[in-house]
Amino acid sequence: MATVTPRAALQWDYAPAPESRDAASLRESYDLFINGAFVAPTDGTRVQTINPATEEPLASVAFAGAGDVAAAVAAARDAAPRWAALPALERGKYLFRIARLIQERSRELAIVETLDGGKPIRESRDVDIPLAAAHFFSYAGWADKLGYAVGGRSFAPRGVVGQVVPWNFPLLMAAWKLAPALACGNTAVLKPAETTPLSALLLAEIVQEADLPPGVVNVVTGDGGAGAALVRSDVDKVAFTGSTAVGKEIQRALAGTGRGLTLELGGKSANIVFEDAALDQAVEGIIEGIFFNQGHVCCAGSRLLLQESVAEEVVRRLWARMERLRVGDPLDKNTDVGAINSAAQLDRISSLVAEGEREGATRRSISCALPETGYWFPPTLFLDVAPANRIAVEEIFGPVVSVTTFRTPAEAVERANNSAYGLAAGVWTDNGSKAFQLAGALRAGVVWQNTYNKFDPTAAFGGYKESGFGREGGPSGLLPYLEVGSA
Repeated sequence: MATVTPRAALQWDYAPAPESRDAASLRESYDLFINGAFVAPTDGTRVQTINPATEEPLASVAFAGAGDVAAAVAAARDAAPRWAALPALERGKYLFRIARLIQERSRELAIVETLDGGKPIRESRDVDIPLAAAHFFSYAGWADKLGYAVGGRSFAPRGVVGQVVPWNFPLLMAAWKLAPALACGNTAVLKPAETTPLSALLLAEIVQEADLPPGVVNVVTGDGGAGAALVRSDVDKVAFTGSTAVGKEIQRALAGTGRGLTLELGGKSANIVFEDAALDQAVEGIIEGIFFNQGHVCCAGSRLLLQESVAEEVVRRLWARMERLRVGDPLDKNTDVGAINSAAQLDRISSLVAEGEREGATRRSISCALPETGYWFPPTLFLDVAPANRIAVEEIFGPVVSVTTFRTPAEAVERANNSAYGLAAGVWTDNGSKAFQLAGALRAGVVWQNTYNKFDPTAAFGGYKESGFGREGGPSGLLPYLEVGSA
């Protein structure tokens, strides 16, 4: 009788699939972009920007001083009358041109965004860059239709706007702010984050290539000092995305000045899973909600609320899915979780995680080989979390999720709203009426049903309470950049 040899178990391993850096040729040094040209700082300095995955320097970047910021604002002020007087259809054409150039340079922009920020290349390639182009396309279409956004009332551009963007989505946040401002006839001074300035400087090159009139868009790279100088300069409106603490300082600085202000700040968003949800789908949404961009997302679903009857099963499936996450080289197309943006942010994540353990929560971090250089943190969940624990209250801004349970929809709403923040929430249920009921009861600017972290340039985004005020995206995103009068 023939002997049957047992078949060897198949091993499904991912081979490295690195994106080539050849498509992104960075300069050794970058200047400030003021009045349509790259100029050296007059009273600033220069700082190396580094790759957080390797700690290798990428380029030397000019950091603006107060005089440089004043020069950029003056250039924007000088260009404002001509830009506002330009026919709206022509302004739209410039925005359309910028959108097309972003698409043409999409591979280069994606690589630079990943090198400078540490996020996986497939997120830069498939999310950040396409959405940035989509915002310029969308607002290019709005440029000559502003009357519909204000309900037939009279309107005028605000003038010069100062815009400060964060390090988690550098190019996308620049597009969120620049596109509606330009469509409305404003000129702008953009201040990117100090740790991720490169994609904003490439956007400045695109502005040049699109032949935008000098002074309409200015980019001043620098640290918090440059941002503070911009906020206190002669601008007519400030738009800020970043931490709640800095947002409060800006609000205090502008109080009583009559200048416009929109703030998109921190969050501690609840992701709520009911027993009637499609659990496998919900688990994928939980993964997307907290581990996308290493958890460096203001609306990350960092508070996971599970109905008691399915809590154990959801945690089991979630942990099994987490163990399959690939942490490593952000330029590898197989990577799920990249590098933490900076040493300072890694220290904050580590400190809050240690505090969670000290307060009695049960920590579970996946076992994975982390690179020896760079800034890394393994995907982590906490069980046995009390509502008052710091990990359940404070924004960690990293790949860490805390799990709590609830029994009834009313309790879920109460727990979700028990937060100083109110930026976003997720609801997982197959019952449509329940989802709509919760959406109306949750004090959150955005509520996703059976999905998470889905963005569209035609939809408004913004928060309540300490998550800020004002909206970006869609026709609502135009209003902060307009002085609206009567019908």
